[in-house]
Amino acid sequence: MKNFGILRIGFKLLVNDRSKFSALLVGITFSVFLMMQMTAMFAGILNRAYSTVTNVGAAMWILDPAVNTPTSVIPLPDYLLDAVRSMDQVRYAVPIFIGGAQVRLASGTYQSVSVIGLDDTSLFGRPQLEQGAIEDIYAENAFIMVHDAEFSKLENPRIGTAFELNDHRGTIVGIAKVLTSGLTGVPTLYTTYRRAIEYLPTTRFTISYILLEPRNEAAVSLIKQQVSKLGYIALTKDEFNQRIANYYIYQTGVGTNILMMTIISFLVGLSISGQTFYTFILENLDKFAALKAIGAKSRELIYMILFMATFTAMTGYGLGIGLVTLMISVARSNLPNYAAIITFWNLGLAFVMVLLIAGVSSYVGIRKVLRIEPFDIFRG
Repeated sequence: MKNFGILRIGFKLLVNDRSKFSALLVGITFSVFLMMQMTAMFAGILNRAYSTVTNVGAAMWILDPAVNTPTSVIPLPDYLLDAVRSMDQVRYAVPIFIGGAQVRLASGTYQSVSVIGLDDTSLFGRPQLEQGAIEDIYAENAFIMVHDAEFSKLENPRIGTAFELNDHRGTIVGIAKVLTSGLTGVPTLYTTYRRAIEYLPTTRFTISYILLEPRNEAAVSLIKQQVSKLGYIALTKDEFNQRIANYYIYQTGVGTNILMMTIISFLVGLSISGQTFYTFILENLDKFAALKAIGAKSRELIYMILFMATFTAMTGYGLGIGLVTLMISVARSNLPNYAAIITFWNLGLAFVMVLLIAGVSSYVGIRKVLRIEPFDIFRG
């Protein structure tokens, strides 16, 4: 606490110059807001891209090596399911069908939908129902509708609502909720695997993915090796999510654009705060020189400047986080499809960026203050 006095002087020196202090806060707050907004949007996009993997909840997925996202399905041969089920390390394995279709609604309009066909025996990956009973999925023409942001696109169906899918009659027997809405912006329907491949046109292979449960953690690597010998890949849930993230980051323009906007936001905050802090130091050089004249050491002045820069940066960081949180909350309450989310990852990234801004601003000020001599205040 021996430096408390010098830090108190620095605090008063900082906040008493309201115009410069306000400019510093505005610059850092705006920078944090932009960085958080960009990264929150990207995190929301990835969270939506993971939706199929998250909602199904399988421990491991078997897929074609060319598949990058759950929606870009490459069908698997039937013999692969038998081969996987015969592995000693596998507790159970089930097929799942994921496809797209056009449904004709009662009003006569058409709407694209995503259809997920669950294994007839186990119904593994079934959603939690808000209305109806899961056993009704075995009824004739039965489908379960997901109540998410796209629900209204099917004209807000209720249990008993009928529609037409590829000249087949479909009936809503349940309304379900899922952990995460999809990214593609289309409603999701669940049905049985057999009904899905019957209603939707398919290739000679109909299995989109094989979902399996390993017997234990040690079995995962052995399963991967055996599946690899068959010409396919087995991924855990986290590995599949990482594969999806890599696709959007490196193989689409989404990752690049978000990265560029984040860098620009950082540079904006750095330039505003750095220039303003440097101007603040210049205008108060006489005060720093006076402190030196009455015995303040260079180390104490460094502590003061670091404290001033860090205090301003952390205050701006808090204001920026609060502002972006408010905006996301308001947007999500009014725009159901708004995908931005705040995660520990983008909070940490923004925090590191703010520390860099504070560090650069401090360095600029420290260099100037250390060069000033006490006798400079007595000139003229």
